[in-house]
Amino acid sequence: MSQSFERATFTAIVSDMHLCEAEPTHPQFPLWKKYKTKQFFFDDVFNDFLHHIESLASGHSVELIMNGDIFDFDSVMSQPEEPSFRISNLERQRGLYPRPERSKYKIQVILRHHEVLVQGLKLFLKRGHRVVFVIGNHDLELHFPEVQEEILSQLADSSELREQIRFCEWFYISNKDTLIEHGNQYDAYCTCDDPINPFFQGYNFKGMRLPFGNLACRYILNGMGFFNPHVESNFIMSLTEYIRFFAKYMLRAQPLLMLDWFYGAMVTLWKSFSERFYSPIRDPLKIEDKVNQIAFKANATPRMVRELKELFVDTASNNPFLIMRELWLDRAFIVLIAFILIFQLMLLVKQFLHISFFWAFIPLFILLPFFIFYSRSVTSLVSGFKEPDERILATAAAITGVHRIVYGHTHLIRHEMIGAVEHLNSGCWSPAFIDVECTQAMDQKTFVWLAPSPEGHRKASLKIFAQGGSKEVQSFIPRKKK
Repeated sequence: MSQSFERATFTAIVSDMHLCEAEPTHPQFPLWKKYKTKQFFFDDVFNDFLHHIESLASGHSVELIMNGDIFDFDSVMSQPEEPSFRISNLERQRGLYPRPERSKYKIQVILRHHEVLVQGLKLFLKRGHRVVFVIGNHDLELHFPEVQEEILSQLADSSELREQIRFCEWFYISNKDTLIEHGNQYDAYCTCDDPINPFFQGYNFKGMRLPFGNLACRYILNGMGFFNPHVESNFIMSLTEYIRFFAKYMLRAQPLLMLDWFYGAMVTLWKSFSERFYSPIRDPLKIEDKVNQIAFKANATPRMVRELKELFVDTASNNPFLIMRELWLDRAFIVLIAFILIFQLMLLVKQFLHISFFWAFIPLFILLPFFIFYSRSVTSLVSGFKEPDERILATAAAITGVHRIVYGHTHLIRHEMIGAVEHLNSGCWSPAFIDVECTQAMDQKTFVWLAPSPEGHRKASLKIFAQGGSKEVQSFIPRKKK
């Protein structure tokens, strides 16, 4: 039986599951992308979770919100054996581009590798519940109609079941009391330029412009398999920490790491700017229809769609120097220019004096303290984003008329009051490990649960799921007042 999405009694919100293909165990280096191997799949646990929230609802229907980054298209490295499209060398090395036929293939791979979870969701729908997919930054390719159709075809085998599934461009309003967003639109490194018109027209193809964070995952981390992209401390380190990490894990497996990093960083930099020259696909005669459709799916009004869009931050890809600093390319170019200038200086001096090139180390040692000082003064802003600020929370609540906002994206659980707005973050389900050996799991398995209270309105709680049930938890990161 199809249901109305406008009202919900019980709502469960999960985010950042990062479902991907299963990585085969490397025969020589078993730690290579170990976090992606099938032993860390949680399909059975998630299916138990679905039964658990049904029991919490005591026979009522449940609204399940999959709040962004449910699928991780950026980490998929599989390629079709007999492709119907041409695959470039870069795609073979770092994954397929975000184009309709390629993205459809990637979601087919993900769903096939997570068949147990897919069957669990399918039975969940058949038992009368509904599922809402809110698009995040790592599953931006859900915007392609071909990808949505593939998911619908595997989750729903009837038109009635299809009506119990929705895909929302970046936000959803549940029961007129809770605004749910992934949150990437307020992160300059992960924001989608225009989720209303996400596609661009290339030469004889339709593509999608990806944010810097996605490009870095594709072209850098996909080629550096000892770094876990789900934990920032795994790949954002100081120079000393990088050296220790390399010596411990990568010296034998990836001795040319510097070249792999430089290649990936240059591709990321190039992609960040070259794709900005493509013309976005916009049809002025259909823009109102798009806005109305987005509003309908999100239980919002067209005015809300336009006003929420005005809160988006500008993308970091507009600032090439900022991107270079995040990629460490500024430091690489400083070293390269210093070597070139000193080499030219030595060639000039040797025309007058017969000295050894070892004298070149003198200016290098003189410049070294200045280089170290500059390197220490540069801090990564990628890890600086934690949550949208109080202004955005208050404004988004005023626009949508809600008193509660739920985000994902940061993988950090929160439950707090910011002014008059109740703010929650549902944490993550992703295979996040602090160490390369995958022995220290962050393993949150957290969710936000909205249920009726004795006072007559819905109450929100942040829960952690474990075999046998769930328990309420509190945020462990307090909001710093500005």
